Amino acid sequence: MKTSICAAALALAACSSGQSATENTAEPVALVKLAAASPASVQSSVALYGTAEAGAAGSAILSAPTEAVVAAIVAPTGSAVSRGQLVVRLAPSAAARLDLVKAASDARAAQLAYERAQRLRADGLVSNAEVDTARATAQAATATRASLAARSGALELRAPIAGHVQTVSATLGSLVPAGTSVATIMAGGDLRGRFGVDPALVRQIRPGTGIRVAPSAGGPSFAATVLSVDPTVDAQTRLASLFVRIPAAAAIGAGQPLTGQLALAAGDGAPTVPYAALLDDAGQAYVFIVSGGKAHRRNVTPGPSDGERVVISRGLKSGEQVVVEGGTALDDGMKVRTR
Repeated sequence: MKTSICAAALALAACSSGQSATENTAEPVALVKLAAASPASVQSSVALYGTAEAGAAGSAILSAPTEAVVAAIVAPTGSAVSRGQLVVRLAPSAAARLDLVKAASDARAAQLAYERAQRLRADGLVSNAEVDTARATAQAATATRASLAARSGALELRAPIAGHVQTVSATLGSLVPAGTSVATIMAGGDLRGRFGVDPALVRQIRPGTGIRVAPSAGGPSFAATVLSVDPTVDAQTRLASLFVRIPAAAAIGAGQPLTGQLALAAGDGAPTVPYAALLDDAGQAYVFIVSGGKAHRRNVTPGPSDGERVVISRGLKSGEQVVVEGGTALDDGMKVRTR
């Protein structure tokens, strides 16, 4: 009788032990929340950095028409000037005066030679071609004298536009060659901002796109619009250029550093997922998709994001179910159940 009881007890213990082992080896099931990948337009903000510069009609350069000496700087750097106001007065250099005297002498000699050729032609001593050559020489010499005289008489450099004197590159008494820049006038109220932009974003930007601009050193921001985009990549910065008009009320000066926030719409039919679905593994972005009751890791290439949804440019199709809650506890191939 005791033998029978012992045998039954052993059998029961063995059965209980087997059931416990089965429970211990059961496959874990994770509780997750899902969302479908779907195409959507995502508004993202791109930070840009640039400077203010003169617009197309916003600056003027005053140059020396002939070699001259700086006689007076009437409006130094920083001076406000009106249109037509005298900025710098020049005086002909010794070489310029000598050139004018020589040009006048050459013009007189050429005119006398032409008159002599006409008399000789009347006597039949020279041909018509020789007279024509003398006439052309006289005309060229006269034109040279007139040009030098005009340039020597235009030595009062006046502002062609109203604004401020940005630079005066010459000093009092210095000799400036012909064509040398002497002063620069910057017009007020005709500025534009030039920003560097990633070449990959150029095709997404259109003239008229709104941008928020602010001085880099601090100050109130203001709304502006994109004037144009130059896709040419700068060899040093590796960036394309974006231009915006700066309103006069912004009180921005040329050369002032600027920051900009550009809003871009992205998507173009690519799937988007909630930002919470995006995970990272040593710089590799990935998501977990659920298929057949199991979670599968999928490496993806994320695009622009508005903080709530992110564009997936590669690695995911619209309609696939992605894990948005509970993903950090998952392993590839783990069974899941949804909330």
